[in-house]
Amino acid sequence: MTAEGDRVVSLEEVVELADAVAGHEGIATGMGTASYGVQVVVEAVDSDEAVERAMTVLADAVERSGLPVWPVVSVETISAEEDMEWYDDIPEGTG
Repeated sequence: MTAEGDRVVSLEEVVELADAVAGHEGIATGMGTASYGVQVVVEAVDSDEAVERAMTVLADAVERSGLPVWPVVSVETISAEEDMEWYDDIPEGTG
């Protein structure tokens, strides 16, 4: 998920955001840009539920990190099965 705003995000803010999503196997991005983003793992029965749960995680993380609440401009989901298929494409002996 990525949210865009009206000022540049600092390294310290991204670190705080990363700390806030760490409990969800999360990572955070955005240093030096007018946006911040997170990648988190949530359990859900479908993509819509995953987005809903991830949006809650993001909202909590933004509040905890002290970042401003900006509009979310992109969201992507991937199932565990789709994630594992990526590894199947790696030639044997190269990974």
